[in-house]
Amino acid sequence: MLSATLQQSLSTTTQGSTNNTSPSLLTVPLTAVPAQTLKVSLSGTLIQITLRQRSTGLYADFDANSTRLLSGVLCQDRTWLVRDAAIGLPGDFLFADTQGQQDPDATALGSRFLLLYRPGWTS
Repeated sequence: MLSATLQQSLSTTTQGSTNNTSPSLLTVPLTAVPAQTLKVSLSGTLIQITLRQRSTGLYADFDANSTRLLSGVLCQDRTWLVRDAAIGLPGDFLFADTQGQQDPDATALGSRFLLLYRPGWTS
């Protein structure tokens, strides 16, 4: 469950859509390991997410239906990772620090650092 402060912050982050309804954010389950690959079905698309911890931060790769769409995206707190519908993913992802505003690292993935998915795109 997201804290009220985090929900308010995420609400501010997701503002700017042309409609007044707040999009639903889904939590993608993660494990606190420095390298992992997971496959999840989101919005009817099989998405493979690969996360790697490096000395300079946590990085993500995104594949949809066995096609690499994004590679080497730096993961930062409350920063959308995809940012553009033209890339071909059915929505966007962001990491949220549940205890502050630090960028994610592998030691607390799935607990302190949550990977959230927002289906669809707004204009």
